[in-house]
Amino acid sequence: MKSKKLALLVATALVLMLSTAVLAGDEAAPITVKGKISCAKCSLGMKDATECQDVLVVTSDKGDPTYYYLVTNDVMEEFGHTCRGAKTATVTGTIATKDDKTWLTPSKMEPVEQS
Repeated sequence: MKSKKLALLVATALVLMLSTAVLAGDEAAPITVKGKISCAKCSLGMKDATECQDVLVVTSDKGDPTYYYLVTNDVMEEFGHTCRGAKTATVTGTIATKDDKTWLTPSKMEPVEQS
């Protein structure tokens, strides 16, 4: 009887490990989005922004904005902070949700020239 319980426990653990690995793999898939980078505090005046934070604002075809908070890393540092105004850019990276915000960790950022 103990061996059946042990086998069931091991099988359940394996299923949980595999499902966690699959879910983690989906979250790490890179995306590429185009939008305008602005400062959450200085340009966008977001109520919860207490300090400068770059945000990529992507507008849908219906005009609804999606806000991607940009993680400060080497790629972001090289692109440069946008405190006032906005810079249009194409950003590739991985997303994660934390504190009810969507965070984008950039692996590539390219400015888009406006015509």
